[in-house]
Amino acid sequence: MPPSALTEEQLEVCRRLHLYVDFREVGWQDWIIAPPGYHAYYCAGDCPFPLNEKLNGTNHAIIQTLVNTVAPAAVPRPCCAPTALSAISMLYFDESGNVVLRQYEDMVVEGCGCR
Repeated sequence: MPPSALTEEQLEVCRRLHLYVDFREVGWQDWIIAPPGYHAYYCAGDCPFPLNEKLNGTNHAIIQTLVNTVAPAAVPRPCCAPTALSAISMLYFDESGNVVLRQYEDMVVEGCGCR
């Protein structure tokens, strides 16, 4: 099937995918009290020409896909990357053994786009 006949799903375009980080699995259970893990998500997929609104591309990414279409060796396609991130709160033991509640910014992918 020619590329122009493929649907967005068949191309696996840039999108947010599920990722759960289990703090026990990464060896952090001794210092993180809560939560036991969190839904981090991640971005993956292609950024094909032309970039549509769903791909949340920047003007630079739009130009880059255009240049890639006419001269693929000159520049790669834009990359699928987070466009919005949110925070999570964590309760943990610091180096002195004190219990600390802290908000960590940019921990959860809320949106993806071509950059």
